[in-house]
Amino acid sequence: MGHSGNSCVRRRAKYKDHVWCWDFIHDRTASGKPLKWLAITDEYTRECLALEVDRSITADKIVDVLVNLFISRGVPKHIRSDNGPEFIAKEIRKHAEHAGLEMLYVEPGAPWENGFAESFFSRLRDELLNCEEFENLAEARWFAGRRLQEHNEERPHSSLNYQTPGAFAAGCAASAPATPTLKQHSRSLEALPLP
Repeated sequence: MGHSGNSCVRRRAKYKDHVWCWDFIHDRTASGKPLKWLAITDEYTRECLALEVDRSITADKIVDVLVNLFISRGVPKHIRSDNGPEFIAKEIRKHAEHAGLEMLYVEPGAPWENGFAESFFSRLRDELLNCEEFENLAEARWFAGRRLQEHNEERPHSSLNYQTPGAFAAGCAASAPATPTLKQHSRSLEALPLP
């Protein structure tokens, strides 16, 4: 499904909300129960837009996270990912098409083509997951929230001229957020206007 033409080297982000990337990383609690982490990052601003942790994360859960981001931030032009089953799920592709965004699936077996996601998770693994032993899911979620805040607002990034991702993003031209008329939160993006 994916190919090298969709790599982060060949199709670079040119502005805020042009290209988001996402991926998963796995960990365990002290008692051995699984933890699955989902990160969504804006490749241009380097902001971490979402850092979710749960026992498992399905395509339905991913759609929920996307709906919330689309409402608060707008719809990106592209989302880059590997070919994991959650990302190529029919539901994800259907909602992405309806929202007017293009999925950029990278070459199978070439994680470096989704380099921004891989870099984010490499640091997360080195600086958090290898250092902390989570007693339970609630503790892991607390650390996820703290890490999100620290990454976006406290840590300068060399590629951003030593600004934090949040400060850099604040100086970028604003993206037009979606203006849906949702009666209730749902997993459907059908309420979002087409671009």
